[in-house]
Amino acid sequence: QVQLVESGGGLVQAGGSRRLSCAASGRTFSIYGMGWFRQAPGKEREFVAAINWSGGTTYNADPVKGRFTITRDNAKNTVYLQMNSLKPEDTAVYYCAARRNVCLGSGCNRVANSYDLWGQGTQVTVSS
Repeated sequence: QVQLVESGGGLVQAGGSRRLSCAASGRTFSIYGMGWFRQAPGKEREFVAAINWSGGTTYNADPVKGRFTITRDNAKNTVYLQMNSLKPEDTAVYYCAARRNVCLGSGCNRVANSYDLWGQGTQVTVSS
């Protein structure tokens, strides 16, 4: 099995930065890609960013383009989400997810159903 553990959440002022980490353990060789999703109170879970584990291709949601960057460290089995220029509307619980299936192209990387493993979530609160 694979376990995902997120860290790095907290309270940050608008305009500030925060880096989230997601460490994968267990049968990590089975991972094809990882992603970040977020869910604000009263809203549906939405895609934030994703990265393919081998080639490193990345995908970003429009609201975070130019502000958030997803990267990976294969040696540490860890994926990061660097969040800059944070806005109050970025406040949400951020979830790390991993998929153990092949996904070609942008579409499948952006949908939650493509991912079969999820972390427990970490709260990010951006104050105005």
